[in-house]
Amino acid sequence: MKIITWNCNMAFRNKASVILKYLPDILIIPECEHPQKMTFKNKKLNPTDSLWFGHNQNKGLGIFSYSNFSFEVLDVHNENFKMIVPIIVSNKNFQFNLFAVWANNPTDIDGHYVTQVWKAIHYYDSIITSNKTILIGDFNSNTIWDKPRRTGNHSTVVKQLEEKNIYSVYHKHFNQVQGKEKHPTLYMYRHKDKPYHIDYCFASSDMLQHLKLVEVGKYRSWKNYSDHVPLMVTFDETIYTT
Repeated sequence: MKIITWNCNMAFRNKASVILKYLPDILIIPECEHPQKMTFKNKKLNPTDSLWFGHNQNKGLGIFSYSNFSFEVLDVHNENFKMIVPIIVSNKNFQFNLFAVWANNPTDIDGHYVTQVWKAIHYYDSIITSNKTILIGDFNSNTIWDKPRRTGNHSTVVKQLEEKNIYSVYHKHFNQVQGKEKHPTLYMYRHKDKPYHIDYCFASSDMLQHLKLVEVGKYRSWKNYSDHVPLMVTFDETIYTT
């Protein structure tokens, strides 16, 4: 099972073929236009299932299946965290809770980036568990930007998730420390000399046992398409028997 998140920097319809070469089962695409704006001459580019959230039809959060997985938004979805979406992902063999993330809400006076994630993980506390749970997407945050007096900074979000036995797959796979990542996921303004790691996949401990591979795109391969590179996470087939 391969899950990819990639902030496509808009106009996903012109870039879908590039990311689909990596054969994702599930795609999380921040800054994606509404699916009604997408037309593909190549029918293979059409997802088997999709969800979209946002106010701007040109720039929302897209969730796409390119496999036999289907999506169902949980009834508890809070519109105040419109870009952090709780979804049941399922096929005939496997089911898990996925939280698709684009931490971006300019209308929230408390903070429109990591504060959104902080609020969401508290609101969804009962369903964010150490069993069959993934949070993935553009968190727009990193420990290097922590504001010590702010309760909901990046480090406290990571700590809160770790207390539930939910961990960053990138940091586990590459044995990295938060704030000292060797693989950027954002090159601000597409400048190679402005690298940051702000896209994450957090997985519950039971799913981490089946982690096979974590890949981060390289600047030279993606700079013509977006200021972000994709984060690609592969779990082995035995996850379906968990």
